[in-house]
Amino acid sequence: MKDNKHIKREGQSATHIFDNRSLKVDYRTLELILKKGMVVLDVGCGTGAISKDIAAIVGNSGSVTGIDNTERFIESGKVTYKSVENLELIHCDLFDFEPNQKFDLIVAARMLQWLSNPKEALLKMKSLLKPNGQISILDYNHNNLEWNPEPPESMQTFYKTFLKWRNDAGMNNGIADDLPELMKEIGMEGIEKINSDEHYERHRNDFDSKVGIWSQVARSKQMVEEGYLDDSLRLKAIEEYDEWVENKSISMTMKLNEVRGTNNGQ
Repeated sequence: MKDNKHIKREGQSATHIFDNRSLKVDYRTLELILKKGMVVLDVGCGTGAISKDIAAIVGNSGSVTGIDNTERFIESGKVTYKSVENLELIHCDLFDFEPNQKFDLIVAARMLQWLSNPKEALLKMKSLLKPNGQISILDYNHNNLEWNPEPPESMQTFYKTFLKWRNDAGMNNGIADDLPELMKEIGMEGIEKINSDEHYERHRNDFDSKVGIWSQVARSKQMVEEGYLDDSLRLKAIEEYDEWVENKSISMTMKLNEVRGTNNGQ
């Protein structure tokens, strides 16, 4: 989102990560509140992989608009999901988005974690809701990541530096647990907090790609460029973590919550 510092996601690898996401696996708690005919906004939609699954459920009597401020993700999604007639993908920043309609449901998956002004983003979302519309936010508590067994010391050091870099930039590493209070502060009602932890074990077909996400994060040189990390440590973390994922890792749990609130109509 505009005026917020976030990690520079490498083009092809990030697009691949987004395309591999699905509603069933990566936003599994949302399906219960989706209904035919809903008009839905997906904020920070990436390539639109989850958006297209939402579109399939709301059907042709409903519609999904996905927005993202990274143009290459939107352009990729427009090609990949061009056959989904009730899905529109728009390259736009949330704070610049001025649609000609209001929404029944606004969702944002793993997006608020990158903002230094999440409350302002939630207020913007609320302004786009119909009376009695809902906001659903899915996000992490990065402070409580669990690896089994512990990964190499180089990756542990990288991860601690990553959390400090985020914190210094004003990003909330524990936003998953702060979301209910933020929802309350903007006047949402009927607030629910639903555990959505991502737990990956070796028997899963997607184990290497999901647990290997931290190797992908370490491939960005942004923290090196900003003086937080020596490049030699970054490269060592990638090499040793990849070897750990392949030969030693048993499981990883990323702490995640879905938090919902309903617009009071005021």
